[in-house]
Amino acid sequence: MLVAIGLDETDESAYRALVALGAADVPDLSRRLTLAERDTERALRRLERQGLAAQSSGRPGRWVAAPPGVALGALLTQRRHELEKAELTAALLAQEYRASATEPAVHDLVEVVTGAAAVSQRFLQLQLGASEEVCALVTGRPMVVSGMENDAEEQAAGRGVRYRVVVERAVLDLPHSLTELTAALSRDEQVRVVDEVPTKLVIADRALALVPLTSRSAEPAALVVHASGLLELLSGLFESVWHGALPLRLGPRGVTEEGPDGPDGTDLEILSLLLAGLTDASVAKQLDLGLRTVQRRVKRLMELARVTTRLQLGWHAYERGWVSREG
Repeated sequence: MLVAIGLDETDESAYRALVALGAADVPDLSRRLTLAERDTERALRRLERQGLAAQSSGRPGRWVAAPPGVALGALLTQRRHELEKAELTAALLAQEYRASATEPAVHDLVEVVTGAAAVSQRFLQLQLGASEEVCALVTGRPMVVSGMENDAEEQAAGRGVRYRVVVERAVLDLPHSLTELTAALSRDEQVRVVDEVPTKLVIADRALALVPLTSRSAEPAALVVHASGLLELLSGLFESVWHGALPLRLGPRGVTEEGPDGPDGTDLEILSLLLAGLTDASVAKQLDLGLRTVQRRVKRLMELARVTTRLQLGWHAYERGWVSREG
């Protein structure tokens, strides 16, 4: 079971026995494992190098097991990092290969990927391979790949990759959507909202795109589109939707301070969601507030802005910099 983190069958058996006993000397452990003492000691030395076992300082010749939660957790983290680096290298090598092909064959420009695991893996590779920008259209319809929930997104953003994401308004009603969007905005990702997007779409560096396919069969599928006229068309589709969408602002990001009597973070979250098209009831549900609390805060914002309608409040919010048209 632990071969994935570098332990062979003998090492794993030795570690399991040592964990069960708490501490043991080589002869006792050798009898328990039905191994020669020399082989048992070699296994313990390998565990020692992995940080899974150590010799007792109080009783020479006696070995103790390292706590599994700490020791195995460290090995798992190391292996994950190694796998992530290997995946990134593979994606970058694939991009290099495509860039070096001056006249790619037509059948190399579009790939059909089938199966949930394969589609998810391509989505992961696409983000890990991005070096400049990832653009995405996110629908409210469940898909095998989520536009917001993916560790690769956080890793890519951490490497300085820009994200521009357009979500359709139905996404805001999904469970935990605001938590995920807030996390995306905290990574300086740009998020906009529109009534409906035409398709789920992810584009990396304008060099590679992933488009889920709708099919009557139960098996998910997607197109992987390489640099071509079709990719330019998909990039143009994204830009068209992007320019027609409304920037989403949650919390105090990008706002002008109004002093102690100005709008607080919750006010601005409410205002941003209202401008995105949500009803008072939907805003209350998303922010876990009472409906009357939302309505009372909106009324206070209107009094603060000295306006009588919500339309005027929206205009005032843009003029005062509470929210921004740019994103």
